[in-house]
Amino acid sequence: MEERRRSERMHLDSQLILKRLDDGVGEQVAIEITDVSKTGVGFSCTEALTIGAIYESYLTIWTKEVLHAFLEIVRIEKVGDLFSYGSTFVGMPEMDAARIEVYQTVEHTAK
Repeated sequence: MEERRRSERMHLDSQLILKRLDDGVGEQVAIEITDVSKTGVGFSCTEALTIGAIYESYLTIWTKEVLHAFLEIVRIEKVGDLFSYGSTFVGMPEMDAARIEVYQTVEHTAK
């Protein structure tokens, strides 16, 4: 399969709290992040989310800082009882994207 991602992905242990923006419902959803890059995040959870919908999130990164970000769901795949999602960041400040990129650089240098 041809790699189509614009930015390299890395694994990050964290949790997100998602809130869908267009219906105003602020439901918290427990998820597991599978990978993250400066352009998006992959995660899985048991809740069915909607492709094309934008969700508000709070991403806790390796420095224990919390990044406030908006995610647009661009890919959904059901695997057993879990849903696997691909999402892109919407309107993420360049400073926050740079934090993710710096961590990526440090991880590659350490390997």
